[in-house]
Amino acid sequence: MKHTRTISTVLAAAMILSLAACQSGEEDSSQTDVPAGVAVQVEEVSRQTISTENKVSGKVVADGQESIFVAVNAQCTAVYVEAGDTVSAGEKICTLDMASTLSSYNAANISYSSAVQSYQDQKAVFDSQIALYEKNLSDLKALKEIGAASQLATVLENVDSGGNVISPVAGTVVTLNATEGGYVSASMPVAVVEGVDTMKVQVSVSEALVPKLGQGDEADVTISSLGVSTVGTIRGIEKAANAQTKLYTVTVALDEDIEGLLSGMFADVTFHTDTSADAVVVPTEAILTSGSTQYAFVVEDGVAKYTEVTIGLTGNGVTEVTSGLSEGQQLVTVGQSYLADGTAVRIVSGED
Repeated sequence: MKHTRTISTVLAAAMILSLAACQSGEEDSSQTDVPAGVAVQVEEVSRQTISTENKVSGKVVADGQESIFVAVNAQCTAVYVEAGDTVSAGEKICTLDMASTLSSYNAANISYSSAVQSYQDQKAVFDSQIALYEKNLSDLKALKEIGAASQLATVLENVDSGGNVISPVAGTVVTLNATEGGYVSASMPVAVVEGVDTMKVQVSVSEALVPKLGQGDEADVTISSLGVSTVGTIRGIEKAANAQTKLYTVTVALDEDIEGLLSGMFADVTFHTDTSADAVVVPTEAILTSGSTQYAFVVEDGVAKYTEVTIGLTGNGVTEVTSGLSEGQQLVTVGQSYLADGTAVRIVSGED
């Protein structure tokens, strides 16, 4: 009997403790209840200017690159620079033996003078042959003026009176084809010098983009290797496409000097086209798609409201909405994927 009473007492005590625990649990639960509604972040719909972004890649090239040619074959008697050297405008690259060129020029002069004298002598005796001599004289005069003499004048565009080939620009010698004792020819530049004053970026664009670009338009330029972003200006658009790629070359001048920028570096250029001013613009990620329908959610009185939208231009992480949203509405930008029309929501900040 005593044993039975003991068991009953233990059971009763256990039931009391269990009830107490349940009551305590209910109290703890009521103290930690989470507010109702799906947590979302919102952003007020605003108006701003938007444009389509067209990003293409290209290369940095020196703006003042000069290929230095001479118009005749000549031997180098001395070379003063090496590839990689920095030169000033007017600095000597090499010296040429101009004797053969001058000899040709002098020979032309002698032939011309001799022909003049012969013409004068023969004119008095052989009047009937005047026409023939006049033709010979004309041919030799042409040889003097547009032959060897003209050739010499062309050579002297890049050569001083001492036979020195000079650099027309300040910059870096990137190619040198002159060697002491060797020969230079009219078909190959003596040297190529890249100017140090400014740099430009050249990119290739499709025929669809060309009509939307204009000389003087600004473009964003990013040099990833240097971690630099800057603004450039379109300086030139080629009128003919590359025969192989069918793309058009666009030249963008950089508006500022960039430390460490070298010719040959890769650059990304973004052209802004199809601009729309005073447009309703929202973060692109706020727009959802279901089939051919695009929609978003706005918050009204603590409830998510499903709203179909029509979009326009897209660029720089934002999208133009041409219908469906109005300035000032609270647009859901985070958490929209968990919503349906009429879902209760609670607005939280990004730090919550």
